[in-house]
Amino acid sequence: MTLHYHDLAKTGDGLEQAFPVSQAAPGRAADAKATGLYRSYGKRALDVTLVLLALPFVAPLMLVLMALVMTDGGRPFYSQDRVGLGGRIYRIWKLRSMVMNADQKLEAHLAADPAARAEWDEMQKLKRDPRITPVGRLIRKSSLDELPQLLNVLMGDMSLVGPRPMMPDQRALYPGRGYYDLRPGITGPWQVSERNETSFADRARFDDKYHQDLSLATDVRLLAATVKVVLRATGC
Repeated sequence: MTLHYHDLAKTGDGLEQAFPVSQAAPGRAADAKATGLYRSYGKRALDVTLVLLALPFVAPLMLVLMALVMTDGGRPFYSQDRVGLGGRIYRIWKLRSMVMNADQKLEAHLAADPAARAEWDEMQKLKRDPRITPVGRLIRKSSLDELPQLLNVLMGDMSLVGPRPMMPDQRALYPGRGYYDLRPGITGPWQVSERNETSFADRARFDDKYHQDLSLATDVRLLAATVKVVLRATGC
């Protein structure tokens, strides 16, 4: 999600706060078995259950947001290719937060501003993005632009918790491997970290650590952190 959770990054790179180190215990083998079951079956079951429970509340809100987005005369939704589980390409859905000719406007902006080009090349995003509409700025701050991705979760393209989805042309910039063994997430460890202060390549460290420590407890912690961030409206 387009979020920041400052408490996760106050020391180090935020990985320790997102993933506390487990202590050895007599039940370690049983814990490993439970984690394996969650990874194989439980995580997907949790995704589908939570999305279906949320739909009666999300659907009316979506109608209101669609109307707000269309006040500039454009379509309400935006879709784009992303890299999914195993490197498969899928279409991600969002409420449109940018102008209709966003790609052309970005290229013109980067060509005219070398500092913005350098920022984009390192971060793959801009702190001051000229493409974002006034309504788009609001729904990004509250992370409401991500709501259509609940459909991606139901379809099996994404998970509620996982790595930040990346675009196909970003694969050459990404040094990690854990991403490809996971479904991308609406939220996740990097999404709730101090991500404006990290490079695009830094995402791999969060993703590999999440892949290593994936469990029900980890996902519950990250979902709880996401709720706090959404309530603070500190997205970008």
